[in-house]
Amino acid sequence: MTVDALTDVAGLRVGHATRAGGGWLTGTTVVLAPEGGAVAAVDVRGGGPGTKETDALDPRNLVQKVEALVLTGGSAYGLDAASGVMGWLEERGRGVRVGPEAAHVVPVVPAACVFDLGRGGDFRARPDAALGRAAVEAAHASAPGAPVAEGGVGAGTGAVAGQLKGGVGTASRRLESGVTVAALVVANAAGSAMDPETGVLYGELFAGRRVAYPAPERHEAALRRLAESAAVNAPPPLNTTLAVVATDADLTRAQAQKLAGTAHDGIARAVRPVHGLDDGDTVFALATGDRALGPGPLALNPVLAAGADLVTRAIVRAVRAATGVRGPGGTWPSYGELYGD
Repeated sequence: MTVDALTDVAGLRVGHATRAGGGWLTGTTVVLAPEGGAVAAVDVRGGGPGTKETDALDPRNLVQKVEALVLTGGSAYGLDAASGVMGWLEERGRGVRVGPEAAHVVPVVPAACVFDLGRGGDFRARPDAALGRAAVEAAHASAPGAPVAEGGVGAGTGAVAGQLKGGVGTASRRLESGVTVAALVVANAAGSAMDPETGVLYGELFAGRRVAYPAPERHEAALRRLAESAAVNAPPPLNTTLAVVATDADLTRAQAQKLAGTAHDGIARAVRPVHGLDDGDTVFALATGDRALGPGPLALNPVLAAGADLVTRAIVRAVRAATGVRGPGGTWPSYGELYGD
């Protein structure tokens, strides 16, 4: 049984920690690898990234596998959430062994953040180590293959896509080879996820099925409401779309790096403009290595194509799953409020 989520890659678990209300609108999401870790890579293309431990993922460097990834709100302040995840892993002896005893480990926990400062009303309300620990505990407590909550949860709590409310989205696919590929995104883009001429989500134009265009009068009403919200909201100074693309295929670190890079195509199909100086667009790749990739140097191609497609679909799901927000930090209607299902 599959749930169309990142957790369809056997062994991966996802946990959210969410803080909303009382000045808060932020959170943290943790992707927990199977014990022993997964091959990981990263590709950063936005001009304003906020990251931690991404250099460790360079295939030329020492670390071979990671135990967890952290996606978090709070801009660079929120990267402190990774410290809580490191502490939790250290207590269980999970990490890079650096000494003679099993407890002598250093967990390498790559992390990336989105900008959501002040969106709940309090600029200082942002994730910390305790919130990171809560997210990894939620991941650990989840059942294998459990559904993943989408919309305004975890790192997507304060996410905004253009003038629409953004959030977390996820999707998966099993290839003809039997390999599973999946993606999880935090859609928090400076660019728009929606075509302003028609109201259709850009990502749905690449879904391979018939697109239902909103009625002109409904689209005009939606544009008026978006303009009203934009007039009272502070301009978003920085944003970022984050993604994790995962597979159960046995990839080398270089192949995982290629997967992270091509998955950015999925963001470019769903958001315009993308990869600007006011975004920190970052894609991680994870490979658990449970299935052989297949013979020949081109066996990776179907995984690469699926990764990009799933990022696009996950962004659509994030925007469609979001619930609108009206509060002291701003007003961001959801796509569903404006256009329905």
